Amino acid sequence: MRVGEYVLKWKVGEGSFSTVWKAEHRVNGNEVAVKQVYLSKLNRHLKKCLDCELNFLSSVNHPNIIRLFNVFRDEDCIFLVLEFCDGGTLASYIHMHGRVQEQIARRFMQQLGAGMEILHSHHIVHRDLKPENILLSGTEGDLVLKIADFGLSRSISPGDYAETVCGSPLYMAPEVLAFQKYDEKVDMWSLGAILFELLNGYPPFNGRNNFQVLKNIKSSTRLPFSQLILPGLQPDCIDMCLKLLSLNPAHRLSFNDFYWHKFLRSNGVEI
Repeated sequence: MRVGEYVLKWKVGEGSFSTVWKAEHRVNGNEVAVKQVYLSKLNRHLKKCLDCELNFLSSVNHPNIIRLFNVFRDEDCIFLVLEFCDGGTLASYIHMHGRVQEQIARRFMQQLGAGMEILHSHHIVHRDLKPENILLSGTEGDLVLKIADFGLSRSISPGDYAETVCGSPLYMAPEVLAFQKYDEKVDMWSLGAILFELLNGYPPFNGRNNFQVLKNIKSSTRLPFSQLILPGLQPDCIDMCLKLLSLNPAHRLSFNDFYWHKFLRSNGVEI
């Protein structure tokens, strides 16, 4: 199957509204990913999210955000030609490696912070940050993390709120799970869940459904750190986890507080 100048080779992922293909440019052989979005499956809310995704990705060029090269349309579908990342997802990396060393978790979070700075400056809330939506590029010793899949993203101006329940329960902020209005702090919760999983090898809160996850969050008196790693973690690392995974969004780290937190700055590396 051809899309513009690209030949679709095989599926690399599939969701309710889209399919992602590995593809090649039919002249120069360059590898790309092509996201095929089925317009007939999108409701009004999801069409707004798609517009947000296209507007945002077409306006940015950053090493920690997936690149959008081109867009093709036909009657039934929109095709997004995206950067292909040969390192898979952060989810597959964690599945393969288990928990990672604190300095690796710090480096990964620094990169996510650099990508999130771009979202923050555009007032974009991702709303589905999770290891499956973070892609890896480069070699084992020099991995580059790229925030991807902006299919649920939307713009929220400072002081405004959203109400649509969306995301993945294990990484979804409690105010979303509780059907409350929310702002950009939902992405900060998701970053906290990702950091926790990097350090421990498992998400902070589990449950069979949204209700069970929320119940487990509310009944928790402390974060379920593995006792194997807790004694070796730096206080700044634990502090970031606690403050990102704060039940009350008013007490949760803002993006700026996260960006300048000692844990990300403690080894002298600038984001």
